[in-house]
Amino acid sequence: MSERIGRSLFVAAAALVGAAGLLEGCTRAEAQGPAPQPPTVTVAHPLVRSEADWTEQSGRFVAVDTVDVRPRVSGYLSAVHFTDGQYVRKGQLLFTIDPLPFEARTAKAKAELAQADARLERARSELKRAETLRAAEAISTEEYDSRREAQAQAIAARAGAQAALQGEALDLGYTRVYAPISGRISDRRVDPGNLVSSGQTVLTQIVSVDPIHFEFSAPDSALPPETRSGAHDALLKLEGESQFAHPARVDFIDNRVDAGTGAVRGRVVAANADGAFTPGQFARVRIYFGAPKPTLLAPEAAIGSDQSRKFVLVVNRADEVEYRQVETGPAVAGGLRVIRAGLKPQDRLVIHGVQFAWPGQKVKPAAGRIQDVNASLAQAAAPQG
Repeated sequence: MSERIGRSLFVAAAALVGAAGLLEGCTRAEAQGPAPQPPTVTVAHPLVRSEADWTEQSGRFVAVDTVDVRPRVSGYLSAVHFTDGQYVRKGQLLFTIDPLPFEARTAKAKAELAQADARLERARSELKRAETLRAAEAISTEEYDSRREAQAQAIAARAGAQAALQGEALDLGYTRVYAPISGRISDRRVDPGNLVSSGQTVLTQIVSVDPIHFEFSAPDSALPPETRSGAHDALLKLEGESQFAHPARVDFIDNRVDAGTGAVRGRVVAANADGAFTPGQFARVRIYFGAPKPTLLAPEAAIGSDQSRKFVLVVNRADEVEYRQVETGPAVAGGLRVIRAGLKPQDRLVIHGVQFAWPGQKVKPAAGRIQDVNASLAQAAAPQG
């Protein structure tokens, strides 16, 4: 009887254990739920558009010609003949230095030249008479040679007097200071009544206006070797402007890279007839290299940075994410950037949901499209039929 009761208790206990295990398995399965689905990302082929390769740099305008106006004679400044900051033309009178001392020296030089002329005339007359006397053997050879030497000395003396007069006349002319170039003049640095020194005192400064230079310094990588020679088209944009609207032309790229900065100096030239550009003014330049060609463009948001490298994520035929290192170019309108290498036109580029995609991960691609802002603008501007 006791053995039968014990067997019954064992069976009941086993049944309870089995039920508990089944209940736990069901609870665990319900907690885990169904397997997670791959994340959905939006993919699109890179935009292909005809673009000229270019680089964008910052810099400042510099006058083609800059001249410090200095006097060529010393004296007291007597008059100023311009308004500070005005536009002056080459040959325009700017300053007058007191001419009276120079007029006096010029008059003295003229008198000395007249004396030299009189001595020369007398020496020629005496030599001519000596030639007549020598023919009649009425004068010695020594006397004849002396008179011929006197004429040579008189000729030399007259030449010296003539040169002295020319020098004094030049100095008198230099008392009137003219503009050496056309351009915008600065303010006067010396007021009338002050003593100015020849070649030392800066009276004012003139900078040429049209054309004007724009100087920049670009990283070596921004200027490909094949673009280091020859002229290239460029566009300028001033501070506060939204578009590169001022045409220019590259006329100089330096022949070496600065060892300290790794940059190359360059320069563009632009017309400035309206005076829109001022030396020292800050601006940006966009330099174009070569003719337009088919170029791959990708949204800036789709491009990531891995230390110094740039990369994008693409989805392969198995709907798996792949990491692609790319070489990027300049940014263009519409939040796009040029992709120079690392991407193909047929690649499916992840443009939305990048944060959910990891290399090697399975994803669910949804077809998208990269908008061509230029084409949209052209279509909007087209006349409606």
